[in-house]
Amino acid sequence: MPKLFLCAYVLLALAAPLLAPQNPYDPTQIFAWEASSAPGTPSGGGYVYWLGTDGLGRDIASTILYGLRISLMVSVISSAIAAAIGLAAGVSAAFFGRWVDIVIMRLVDLQLSLPTMLVALIAIVTLGPSIDRIILALVIVQWAAYARMVRGVALGERGKPYVDAARLLRLPTHRILFRHVLPNSVPPVVTLIPIEIGHAIALEATLSFLGLGVPVDKPSLGSAVANGFQYLLTGQYWISLFPGLALFGLIASINFVGEDLRRRLDPRREPQ
Repeated sequence: MPKLFLCAYVLLALAAPLLAPQNPYDPTQIFAWEASSAPGTPSGGGYVYWLGTDGLGRDIASTILYGLRISLMVSVISSAIAAAIGLAAGVSAAFFGRWVDIVIMRLVDLQLSLPTMLVALIAIVTLGPSIDRIILALVIVQWAAYARMVRGVALGERGKPYVDAARLLRLPTHRILFRHVLPNSVPPVVTLIPIEIGHAIALEATLSFLGLGVPVDKPSLGSAVANGFQYLLTGQYWISLFPGLALFGLIASINFVGEDLRRRLDPRREPQ
């Protein structure tokens, strides 16, 4: 079931321009006089606001569909880059050892000793709010988790007979790394990527909620939730509720899929 939900989220994000009744960030498609319309209100454009509109007259359903695209894009790209950096750092620390291991692992320890949100806030305040800089901030937050996991696996691979045989054959170091050690260190990263993608979505949503996320002209689920926060006390719950439910469902489905993947790839798992 979580896989079906996750596939549905991805398909909805990809088909947003086809499914959304309006582009919520195109001023020519927004009717300002229909701001804060309740769910089920007919619009002046010939469709129905099934989830209502926000304080600027933007269709909530359309905002969710377009917000999915940004949230998924930012989280997937940042997680992929962080995984690549962490993989390279972890394998290098394990294989070369000595000062390389000391420097890399001290950086990892420093990164992981600080609260994740604090690191993200410092990075985004320093870099400035934009989509590419948010991706960079998320990479800074995430790479250390990959590096620590990969280092542990690579340390075990370094002492195996095939590595000793490769050294006896005087194979180049880069060949031993990229042809032998690195491929055998990838599986643990695969299990961590879905969890980190969900983590990145939550971080991006939090930053957007605080006004430090994606720019105001780019929708995301976090900014959609933030847009309705000021209207909660006036009873206009739908502005934040429906984007919040979509965000919760997206993160939950990714985490469930990641946990299922981890169990399937666990070497200690008994065969069925």
